[in-house]
Amino acid sequence: MHTQINLPAQSENGVHQHQGDTNTFQKDNPKLLDRVSIDMRVKHYSRKTEESYTSWIKRFILFNNKKHPNEMGKEEIQKFVNYLAVEKHISVSTQNQALSAILYLYKNILRKDFGWLEDVVRAHKSKRLPVVFTKVETREILNNLEGIPKLICSLLYGSGLRLGEALELRVKDINFEYRQIIVREAKGDKDRITTLPDKIIPELKQHLNKVYKQHKEDLTKGKGKTKLPYALAIKYPNADKDFYWQYAFPAEKFIKDKESGLVYRYHIHESTIQKAIRQAVQKAKILKPGTAHTFRHSFATHLLEAGYDIRTIQELLGHSSVKTTMIYTHVANMGAGIKSPLDG
Repeated sequence: MHTQINLPAQSENGVHQHQGDTNTFQKDNPKLLDRVSIDMRVKHYSRKTEESYTSWIKRFILFNNKKHPNEMGKEEIQKFVNYLAVEKHISVSTQNQALSAILYLYKNILRKDFGWLEDVVRAHKSKRLPVVFTKVETREILNNLEGIPKLICSLLYGSGLRLGEALELRVKDINFEYRQIIVREAKGDKDRITTLPDKIIPELKQHLNKVYKQHKEDLTKGKGKTKLPYALAIKYPNADKDFYWQYAFPAEKFIKDKESGLVYRYHIHESTIQKAIRQAVQKAKILKPGTAHTFRHSFATHLLEAGYDIRTIQELLGHSSVKTTMIYTHVANMGAGIKSPLDG
């Protein structure tokens, strides 16, 4: 039985430790996982991807009894991936994510001759239609939500955001005048613009007013700074105190960034919203495995049903290829206009 790696957030003097900053870099001789983190930050990978990759690499090394990756090859990688699929029953996407992390290590950090890596078999994802809420189901679920979870889920459905994109929104990226939301550093490290629903503007403004007051109180207590992306804190020394750089949905508690020592409010944790959605789906008696991402699927499908063209929806969702967006045409058109022989 192989040991599983858990990386729980630690706490220090009542301040929660940011789970994404578990490594302390050694400048002169960085450890292997530190080298991975440094390389990914230089290449502007998201912090979430960095956390995931370093975690999978660590699990791979422990699975092989702490043997150094330089001493391992195709056989060890394939055994680890098979173990995840057969014994841990992980999904195809998670299996491929683990493999991608290991391949990143060999190609980018160890600079190994990776001809043999190309022979490592990736799991093939089954082509399944996305789960989509009907308009009535969406309304019922939203009616069973309240407060900030309802506001966030309204953005997931009304703007087609991924959950992470909604939670990582900064105040400055909400444009009320143009009815737009700018999604920064989305999947594929791309920015995009999507629509801001008129219906939630009053509630969203009221929420941001509360966030503003909270931010002002934090400043009077010697806090109120936020963590800025890249090196903007150096380029703009006081920007981290500005309200428009704050998260639109800040957490109640402060966390401490281990690298910089900054104590700040991160955004609300994903699990808080996920739990609220599960409860709302149950209360609405919706017999579907609905998640936060189901709102995004529903956004795309309902726009197609309303007559919007596929290219527009592709831009709003931020898909690199229209082929990805085309999946929603199958949901929107499935069985449409076809008369069942039973009704004949």
